[in-house]
Amino acid sequence: MRFSVFMAALASAAAFVSPAHAQTAGHGPSTAVGNAFVRDSLASYVQRGLKLWNIPGLAVTVVKDGQVVVSQGFGVKAVGKPEPVDGNTLFLIASNSKLFTGTAISQLVEEKKLKLDDPVRQYLPDFRLYDSTSTRLLTVRDLLSHHFGTKTFQGDFTFWDSNLSRTEILQKVRYLKPTGLFRQQYGYSNYGFLAAGEVIPVATGGTTWQDFVQQRILTPLGMANTYPSTAGASQRANIALPYTTAFGPLTRVPFDEVDNFGPAASLVSNVNDLGHWLRFQLDSGKYNGQRIMPWTTLRRTREGNTLMSSNKSPIYPSHFRTYGLGVTSADYNGRQIYWHTGGANGFVTNVCFVPEEGLGIAVLTNQDNQSFFEALRYQLLDAYLGVPYVDRSRQSYGFAKAGNAETAKSVADLAARVAKKNKLARPLKDYAGTYTHPVYGTITVEPKGKQLLVRFSHHPALTTTLDYLDGDTFRSTFSNAAYGIFPAPFTVENGRVKTLEIRVNDGLEQDPYVFTKN
Repeated sequence: MRFSVFMAALASAAAFVSPAHAQTAGHGPSTAVGNAFVRDSLASYVQRGLKLWNIPGLAVTVVKDGQVVVSQGFGVKAVGKPEPVDGNTLFLIASNSKLFTGTAISQLVEEKKLKLDDPVRQYLPDFRLYDSTSTRLLTVRDLLSHHFGTKTFQGDFTFWDSNLSRTEILQKVRYLKPTGLFRQQYGYSNYGFLAAGEVIPVATGGTTWQDFVQQRILTPLGMANTYPSTAGASQRANIALPYTTAFGPLTRVPFDEVDNFGPAASLVSNVNDLGHWLRFQLDSGKYNGQRIMPWTTLRRTREGNTLMSSNKSPIYPSHFRTYGLGVTSADYNGRQIYWHTGGANGFVTNVCFVPEEGLGIAVLTNQDNQSFFEALRYQLLDAYLGVPYVDRSRQSYGFAKAGNAETAKSVADLAARVAKKNKLARPLKDYAGTYTHPVYGTITVEPKGKQLLVRFSHHPALTTTLDYLDGDTFRSTFSNAAYGIFPAPFTVENGRVKTLEIRVNDGLEQDPYVFTKN
């Protein structure tokens, strides 16, 4: 997708909106309809959705006019075990961490400890982009607005769930060659939010991102069961286990550990706590009547810095989307809504709020190959904002079926090619060795019986097994099912193996990596 920078005039106009007007709650007929849907239909709707999409567990909260209408779990935390999901069940909320980071940066602007248009090199002098001009122009605002010109998720296979430190990740960003233009092509970037989080200790004289979020947001909002770290998440009481159906039957996958990406993705939370966060957002920075942050801090996060789309949706009553400081804004049936999604291996989540209606929604799930977490949000928006009923779950499932069928066919075709047991083009030892990629670094390929095993230097717990197909192409099957099953072609020149191409799930990184044999 191609996007352009949001017009400054619109951002300026937003500055004249008073907090009272911006946060006025609605009490019209749609409120009664929405509350009735939650009371009478939500449970059956969710149960149908869990079955249709093969989701073990889900938690949802709805806040309306300062009150929690529902905060409830459905399904189970772990397949084959009876413990149900409840309002305190923990999920990795992944990129729903981003608005916490954007809010932290906005509050530092409010305290005059930095400016959004300060050069990044003022705080991170060693941080470099691919070219010197973009590096010189790069501002704090750019870090939070996906302005780099790199593709969505570019670099994430190297960075996500890796053993690289935050410093090492930021050092590698300079090797990411953009395919688009700086500040003109939108490409969703996790590393930008990491860099923004690393600005915080410099601007504050030593307070880390984790401590700032804990001390200034989580603790004042009473989010006592929310954690700014994925470390040890699997050992926490009452946590949902992660699952995927992306490349086969429902399969348990390992917990991601992404503290090295913390400001972009490392919060672990539950719907009861996110209800506090939503009340804070809907009450202009107050919680339980107490001012936690100025309204201007929140307003700044919502002002559009990047125009994502200005085309009417063929499905939803929406016409535009912009991106602020960690949150997306759009129109929806005449109201302005704000939301963000979050995806980790085994988890997808959504947090949404509509200040004009005093409405907040959070949906957390523990299966990553489904759109029900979004369909439920839209169903609740429809009910509260007066949109005629359409079964959003069935509608989304209709779109998803084709993609799932295509993936299933690809996996089956690869299995059929493996089953032919073709004669190897050359001995397995000819493929063995160390391979290097300019961004990732090194991998090793070693024979293992009639297969090859690939080990990844920056992902010690991850391997992929290569089964021979034909020619110089193998089938790659990752030890973590969320990474996928794909062809893995070698290239050969003058009888010598030169390269190996490794691809992962598009939700992790869209382009394959070509590793060169040392």
